[in-house]
Amino acid sequence: MDVGFIGLGAMGSAMARSLAKAGHTVRAWNRSGDPGIEGVGMASSPADAFDAEAVFTMLSDDAAIRDVLLESGVLRQARPGLVHVVTSTISIAFARELAAAHEAAGVAYVSAPVLGRPDVAARGELNILAAGQPEAVRTVHPLLEVLGRKVWDLGEAAPRANAAKIAANMMITMAIEAMAEAAVLTEANGLPRADFFELILGTLFGGRAYEGYSANIAKETYEPGFKARLGLKDLRLATEAATEAGRRLPMLDAVRTRLGEAVEAGLGEKDWSIMADYTLKGGA
Repeated sequence: MDVGFIGLGAMGSAMARSLAKAGHTVRAWNRSGDPGIEGVGMASSPADAFDAEAVFTMLSDDAAIRDVLLESGVLRQARPGLVHVVTSTISIAFARELAAAHEAAGVAYVSAPVLGRPDVAARGELNILAAGQPEAVRTVHPLLEVLGRKVWDLGEAAPRANAAKIAANMMITMAIEAMAEAAVLTEANGLPRADFFELILGTLFGGRAYEGYSANIAKETYEPGFKARLGLKDLRLATEAATEAGRRLPMLDAVRTRLGEAVEAGLGEKDWSIMADYTLKGGA
């Protein structure tokens, strides 16, 4: 398939490379220039990337997508029949706006944020949360299967996928902080954190988030991964969603405050599990 790709950060680069290795023709556009990805051609502009059968967008936030795609009028220049897949973590309100803008431009839209880090993306083992019109999802499903171990069909309303992604990221930060606070108690009484984590993984709290981030905390290795400043952005999106729903979520308030403190302390470029280190070392 002829595929366009917009956004070649750590995640986008891994995804574009996987699509190219699977035999698809991939042309990418990147805001900061050509990263030189083997097998991936470079588009001259976002509009050039939209001259394809499908195009993926993996930009950092609402503002970047608005600037590159909406304010530039790119959607009106899309190849007829193209399906646009937005894999970024964006706000639920903006997801609604994107769905409306695509409908107005006559461009099929699939919201497909992903669960997984760049190393997972490089292995084609992401979990992909897909929502959109069934025909559009079916069209890009072979591409999504290249990128993910499982494609989760969340229905026709695109914002459902974004709500699920934001909620999942919120829960990961809660797990990270829970492990850190538990380790404060156990270490204060002479039990090494690695031993405690072995206990909880073998009894109460198995699962990828606990397994992966407990290893970071035990070894004190906090290289991204997923940067803390981006995690804080996602918690802001979760707070906005809770406010829109008319609810206050106390655990969300707590982890957003803690991760915000870690970022303000200069740790924003570290993996977001650095919030555990901040707690364990007595961050204010």
